Amino acid sequence: MMSIKKALFGGIACGCILAASAVPSLAHHSFAMFDGSQVKVFTGVVTRINPDANHLQIFFAPLDDARRAVIRDDNDEPQIWAVEMNGAAQAAQDGISVNGFAPGTIFSIGLHPLRNGQPGGDRGESALYKCPANTPPDAGEHCWDVEGSTVHGDGEIPHEGELQEEYVPE
Repeated sequence: MMSIKKALFGGIACGCILAASAVPSLAHHSFAMFDGSQVKVFTGVVTRINPDANHLQIFFAPLDDARRAVIRDDNDEPQIWAVEMNGAAQAAQDGISVNGFAPGTIFSIGLHPLRNGQPGGDRGESALYKCPANTPPDAGEHCWDVEGSTVHGDGEIPHEGELQEEYVPE
């Protein structure tokens, strides 16, 4: 008959093996889903923020070129994009938080789009620019052109289109 000690040890060993096998499923995803050779520049209005520990996401409705209305889809619903960035704690160091980027906040960002064509992308190493409250940029401009705007994070927003050198996350 098995002793209680052996049974307890076996149970602990099984628990450790199960816990160790679960770690890979919690690991970070690859950035291969983003096209690091392309950049899209947007000025939009925050609809919500997901302050996830792994990747903070800002969901936003892009503004039209006149900067007077959000872009709408075929059903007349606001087109919603998502930008993924570092975790909430690291983003907060750049001044990006749920309170600092509440719904209605106007901001400009460059992102590396998803390869599958869905409306989303990765911030990469570019800064994010926040317009002053209720002050959209003039037609064709972005928040960095607005007096009183604030910059969040290091780096510059590359020009829209194809990059000279592909962005590869570290």
